[in-house]
Amino acid sequence: MKAKVIGITGQTGAGKDALCEQLKKINKKAIFLRFSTPLTEALNIFTNEIKKEDQQWLGRVLRERFGEDVLARAIERKIKSLKGGLIILNGIRYESERQLLKKLGGKLVYIKADAKTRWQRVRGRKEKKDDNSSFEKFLEMDSASTERSILEIGQKADFIIDNNGSFAELKDQLKSAMKCFKVKC
Repeated sequence: MKAKVIGITGQTGAGKDALCEQLKKINKKAIFLRFSTPLTEALNIFTNEIKKEDQQWLGRVLRERFGEDVLARAIERKIKSLKGGLIILNGIRYESERQLLKKLGGKLVYIKADAKTRWQRVRGRKEKKDDNSSFEKFLEMDSASTERSILEIGQKADFIIDNNGSFAELKDQLKSAMKCFKVKC
């Protein structure tokens, strides 16, 4: 059975993980892969405090050494070991990652929200050591090289979700996307 693949892109705090949580409720057998997972796993070997800045640095170093598509190749290897179903690729940030999604016949969802809303969400989740940063620091990290292409990639999305509203509105938009992609809800 060939896998259905959905990719998710969006700036930090836009709601990518919230979208994935809803997808888990819709399809309990879906497989979720994050492009940042290899970075987090590597950093966990050396430190107990994962920071977005450190993930950005490591991603940049790996891309410089092994090529722009290093994370896309890592995810592609992982996908080849899977046996169909629904695969969700969370955190598409580079054109090489979008190209992998297209190569797999996948569809891209762009989730967006304004900067203040995203910053407030990030501060509330406390996922990384630097999540409690000032708004100015958040904007600085938001403009890092690892984040710059997200807006451009988002414009190429098959479906756009505006996540400035309520959680109920997010769920409704997700259901519309899944119908558009012919994924059973």
